[in-house]
Amino acid sequence: MRAYRSSNTKSGSSSFTARVAALSLGAAITAISGSAFAQTINVWSGYPEMAPFYEHVAEGLKEKYPDLTVNVEAIALREHEKRIALGLTSGSAGVTVIELAGSTASRYIENDLLPAAPEAVANFVTNSDNFGEFFVDAASKNGTVYGVPLFRGQGALFYNVDMFEAAGLKEPPQTMEAYTDYAEKLTQRDADGKATVSGWSLRLSGGGQGIAEKFWINLFQYGGSVIEEVSDGKWKANYANEAGRKALKQYLENVHVLKTVTPEMPADAEAFERGQTAMFIRESWVIADIAAKAPDLNYATAPLPVGSIALPANLYVNSVEGEDAEAAWAYVQAANDPENLVWLLDNVGWLPNRSGVDYGVVTEKVPAYGAFVDYPADYKFFTLPAIGPIEEVLTRLAAQLTNAYGDASLAEDDAAIDAVLAKAAEETNNILKREGLLAE
Repeated sequence: MRAYRSSNTKSGSSSFTARVAALSLGAAITAISGSAFAQTINVWSGYPEMAPFYEHVAEGLKEKYPDLTVNVEAIALREHEKRIALGLTSGSAGVTVIELAGSTASRYIENDLLPAAPEAVANFVTNSDNFGEFFVDAASKNGTVYGVPLFRGQGALFYNVDMFEAAGLKEPPQTMEAYTDYAEKLTQRDADGKATVSGWSLRLSGGGQGIAEKFWINLFQYGGSVIEEVSDGKWKANYANEAGRKALKQYLENVHVLKTVTPEMPADAEAFERGQTAMFIRESWVIADIAAKAPDLNYATAPLPVGSIALPANLYVNSVEGEDAEAAWAYVQAANDPENLVWLLDNVGWLPNRSGVDYGVVTEKVPAYGAFVDYPADYKFFTLPAIGPIEEVLTRLAAQLTNAYGDASLAEDDAAIDAVLAKAAEETNNILKREGLLAE
């Protein structure tokens, strides 16, 4: 575990810190209940489906603070990001709880637009009983805690149980190599041998950054990554290697050699719900989508062979001064109350990040959540690094991958695959170098 610093106690925040330092979550909130609350705070989210959760947390707080007004505004993610950029830079946001990925929050932290968390809040976050190191890192910068982890997007395998049984497959694939074997057995074809149901739906086209993220998930199973941190704050591409070759070749073999999937076939959740693919890798939101659109679908989920991408969303507050700020930080911690987190998983479907919470009441009712919250002890997570050019890195890589996926000549030519990866890695490293982030 890394060493973490609590926030500096600026004027107006020191009294709050002194009152709640070293207290438990519940006691921390109780410690400020004596204030004469007439506060108003905003909660900004980039996921409209999260609005009921944030309102649920607000209702719980009003039992103790009846004069607290919480304005929840959950809008589409890209609009949310624009709103934050405008609100924080102009200073017009008021006291606001802001939901952000750590990689996005980093730019505001660097420009002193998001303050470090009060000491008691930082202690809550760094307590290993509450959060693993991965999530603490995602809510921190340079050893200082700025946000409180809340939920994450995380990948797992979704598979059609009936199709598995028809193909004689008794359990999900345990290795990435087995994914190709399974895909071949699961693919359904017409009389001419053309695939009508894909064995494994792969992300071959669509939104640029998402293509690279999905490739990164498969690459991770082979021991690679799009970029890796070589030294503190210095990075380099990490896919022009054996791991990258295995990952890209697996795509190419399935598309051009085994023909278990094609770019033209229906894909992703929609295809799975319609019985047009046997398996695919996606986040937990698919569970609620299936319940709404294909409630009779006989499916199951399984962890990936090595680990998964996890895109944690944290809660930040744009102030530590005054009673409104105290109320906002109390709200942030209340969002992590175990009862609220169980409600989040049960009613929204996003995965809470806090450890030590019993989600059994949800997983017993909806077993598909088990692969997301009951994973092996040695399961590994990775996330998008909190560096400015990460979106450009992924978008540029996605363009190179899209071209490669369509090139049948690469499928059985390892040297050509290596050349494609070397060219893409050179572009990645040039972006890092331009930003002063390349490890020499």
